[in-house]
Amino acid sequence: MRTLTDEQREKWTIDGYICLEQVFDPAEVAHFSTQLDEIRTKPGWEPMGDPRGHYGWVDGAADQDPEGFMDRRDILSYDQAFIDLIDRPEVFDLVVDIMGPYILLSMTQAIVRASTPDFLGYTHTDGGEALRRIRVTETSLPLAMKALYLLSDVSGTDNANFTVFPGSHIRPFPENANPIITPHTPGAVQLSGKAGDCFLFSHSLWHGPAPNGSGRARKTLLYNYCQLFMRAYDFETKSNVMDHCTPRQRRLLGDLGHDFRPGDFFYAPVDQVEAIRTPDGAE
Repeated sequence: MRTLTDEQREKWTIDGYICLEQVFDPAEVAHFSTQLDEIRTKPGWEPMGDPRGHYGWVDGAADQDPEGFMDRRDILSYDQAFIDLIDRPEVFDLVVDIMGPYILLSMTQAIVRASTPDFLGYTHTDGGEALRRIRVTETSLPLAMKALYLLSDVSGTDNANFTVFPGSHIRPFPENANPIITPHTPGAVQLSGKAGDCFLFSHSLWHGPAPNGSGRARKTLLYNYCQLFMRAYDFETKSNVMDHCTPRQRRLLGDLGHDFRPGDFFYAPVDQVEAIRTPDGAE
C-alpha cells in the first residue's frame, strides 16, 4: 500500500491536512458531477433545519437547479462509482497509513455550494460538540478524518473555497469566540484546487466553506473514516449496498464476517489487518 511522503507526513502532523492532486481524471470528474445533478432529483437524506446537523428523508432536493444548494448524505446507493470510491487506492492507502487498519467508513456526502450573496460561509469541526473536545496528541492516530474530493475548480478567495485553520487540530481553539470564527477570521486559509484534487483532513481541524461569489456552484464529495470503536454517522451497523461491495468494502461498512457479538467493533476480528490491507479484502 502507498504511504505518505516525508513532506506529506510533516504537513499532516503540523497543519492537519494535505492535498492530493488529480486523484480523478476529467472523465471521472464529469461522471461524478453528472451524478450529483441526478441525485438531487431522487429521494434521500437532506438537512431538515436542525442546527445540530440531523438529516431527514425527502422526496428530492428542495432546489432542483443544478447550480442550487444541495447537501445529500448516504450516497453509496446512487451509483457503483460511489461504492468504488470507498477504498480508492490513491486516497485510501494514505488514510490507512494515517489512521491504521482498525477503521470504518462512517459517512458519505455530496455537497453543492451555490453562488449567492446570502451564504456567508462558516467553520466547524466534524463529529459534533462532544468530539471537538476530545483532542489527541500529534503522535496519536486520529479518531476520524475526511477525504474531500473537488468536482469544481476553485481559485482566488470567497469562491466556496475549502477553508482551514492550520494546526487547529492539536490546540485549543476559541469555539465560543465573539465575534464567531468565520472563513475571514485571522489565521484562516482559503485553499485553491482543481477539479479532481482531494484534501485529506483531520476531524478536529477547524474548517468550512467560504462564501461563494464565483458565479457558479462548487461541487464536492466527502468520505469520512473513523476508528473501529466509533459509531458510523450514516447507518447503524451495515449499509444497504453490501451486495455490491468487495469484501474489504463490506468490512469498512461494518460487516465483521459474523453476526453481532458483545465486544464487536472494540476488539477487531483476527483478520482485520489483512482485510483492510488487501485490495479485494479477506475471503
